[in-house]
Amino acid sequence: MEPLKWGIISTAKIGRERVVPAMMKGEMTQFCAVASRDVAAAREYADELGIPKAYGSYEDLLADPEIEAIYNPLPNNLHVQWTINAAEAGKHVLCEKPIAMTAEEAQTLIAVRDRTGVRIEEAFMVRHHPQWIRARDLVRQGKIGRLGTVHAVFSYMNVDPNNIRNIPETGGGGIYDIGCYPIVVSRFIFGNEPTRAVSLVERDPEMKTDRLASAMLDFPEGQATFTCSTQLAKYQRVQILGTEGRIEVQIPYNAPDDVPCRIFLDSGIELGDVTAVAEDFDPVNQYTLQGDVFSRGVRDGTPPEFPLEDAIKNMRVIDAIFRSAETKAWEKV
Repeated sequence: MEPLKWGIISTAKIGRERVVPAMMKGEMTQFCAVASRDVAAAREYADELGIPKAYGSYEDLLADPEIEAIYNPLPNNLHVQWTINAAEAGKHVLCEKPIAMTAEEAQTLIAVRDRTGVRIEEAFMVRHHPQWIRARDLVRQGKIGRLGTVHAVFSYMNVDPNNIRNIPETGGGGIYDIGCYPIVVSRFIFGNEPTRAVSLVERDPEMKTDRLASAMLDFPEGQATFTCSTQLAKYQRVQILGTEGRIEVQIPYNAPDDVPCRIFLDSGIELGDVTAVAEDFDPVNQYTLQGDVFSRGVRDGTPPEFPLEDAIKNMRVIDAIFRSAETKAWEKV
């Protein structure tokens, strides 16, 4: 099967340092071009990663007939417009998370996808990592009894006002950047959607972005809670608790690709980790896996496991969390 030919719009750091180099290692992914508003920046990016073509505008890249798919790591406020532009040019799109600033904005992509016939997906790489697939399988097999709650923490320290993550106009803030991960993995583990959400959000007094947020999601079968912060010590962990045990995902989001990952299955008979049994996973790159799943799906026509509709459902939860922060009450998802 021939690899899918990709282009990148933007020389964003996440793509340059993490996603694109990983995708280039895939069997089904071939990067042929990169575009920037500054052709010199595009050329530097292309030379660094060994990409043949560099364009000085996104439009020129989208006009390249060789390019079949676009990786879109632009700032959050530009995700929808340039995903639409790429789709209208006949390109499939893998768009960084969150796919939009609101669910209503994300919804506009449905008509574009259906009209153009391209594949549009949101880039939540964690759902392709074996540790998360295993955790979901353990829950489905009843290994922890009846699932009751998913609890997550995700934090890092970033107080640079010039960093894109700290600029509210472009979609900065902790909920968009990292809070979306506890939401997506909770939905992944429960296998359905929360009906309502409540939250507390603290904003930076100068930058105005949400720097500390805690939320509770009410699922039909249980609850999910999470805290995310852009101004706390670097940490991440997920606990999945049932009536007969728990699963702990040690490095749930930024899973390393050079050392094994580990989850724990614990009966909960004793406090602490006395009865916890570790399960290790060989090193893999979740971005590589994500790229190949997308590329292979385009080539063989396999329907996506997480279509555009799933991205819209995730945005509805984010919308409800932001509304709750204002109303100080439960908000319907």
